[in-house]
Amino acid sequence: MIKEFCAENFTNIPQAIQRGARRIELCDNLTVGGTSVSLGVLTETISYCHELEVSVMTIIRPRGGDFFYNDTELKMMEIDILEAKKVGADGVVIGCLTEDQSEIDIEGMDQLLAHTEGLQVTFHMAFDSLPKEEQFNAIDWLVERGVERILTHGGPAGTPIQENFEHLKALIAHADGRIIILPGGGITTQNAQEVMDTLGVKEVHGTKIV
Repeated sequence: MIKEFCAENFTNIPQAIQRGARRIELCDNLTVGGTSVSLGVLTETISYCHELEVSVMTIIRPRGGDFFYNDTELKMMEIDILEAKKVGADGVVIGCLTEDQSEIDIEGMDQLLAHTEGLQVTFHMAFDSLPKEEQFNAIDWLVERGVERILTHGGPAGTPIQENFEHLKALIAHADGRIIILPGGGITTQNAQEVMDTLGVKEVHGTKIV
C-alpha cells in the first residue's frame, strides 16, 4: 500500500512522512492544480526524502490553466525534466492535451517523454479533462509509451470520490494491470481504506492522505 502525499513545496513533507507517506508528489501553487517547484526546493526535498527511503515525483508544469502547451512552454518543461533527472528525482508528473482538450497531445507528450529514460512517469489529472470515452484510448496510448501510472479523480473536480467509483472501476478494468490507475482528489485519512478496498488499488493520492 502506497500513500502518495501531494505536497506544496517542502513545508509539510517531514510531517507527512512521519504519518506514513511513502511517496511525495512535489508541486508549487496547488490552488491552480500544481506547477513546477524551484530547483532548490526540488534538490533539498529529494535529499531529505531519499535519506528516509521515500520517493519523489515532481510535477513538470510551467503554469496553471489548460494543458495545451506552446513550443516555448514545452522547451521549459524539457529543461525541468532534465534538471529533475540530474538531481535524482524518482520520476516526473506530466500531461499534455490538444488545444480543445479532447485528446492527448501526442507530439507534445512524445517531446517530453524523449527525456524521461530512467524516470517513472505519471500522467496527471489532465486526464480528467478528456471526454470519458476518449480516456480508454488514452490509457492504451500511455501504455504503449511505457508510462507507469495515471492520476485521476474519475470525474469532475470537486465531486466526492465515491460518486466516481464506477467509472474508476471501468478505467482499472481497461488498464488490466498494464498501467497503474492512481485515484486522487478528495481522498483523506478517513476514506483512503474504503477507496483501496472498493477499487482494489494499492496506491492512493492526496493532500490529506496521511
